Amino acid sequence: MPIYEYQCQSCAHQMEALQKLSDEPLVDCPACGQASLKKKISAAGFRLKGGGWYETDFKKSNQKNIAGDKKASAASGESKAATSSSSSSATG
Repeated sequence: MPIYEYQCQSCAHQMEALQKLSDEPLVDCPACGQASLKKKISAAGFRLKGGGWYETDFKKSNQKNIAGDKKASAASGESKAATSSSSSSATG
């Protein structure tokens, strides 16, 4: 849901409102009670709710967690490097 900005034409009160796209614009000012709120033109604001929405949007074939796979492969690469360096120093 977008966050809209409003400004009262009577008292200059400014506010934000979280509304559905289908909702009618607000007209009553909560500060002065006049029916003179006007929607301001501004950058659209929105909230992202939930966890992992980005993980499922760009998956490749059978990957379950793109970020987790990179971390897991990097960690296994570091442990392999540590193991090979320790075994080469033990033999040398």
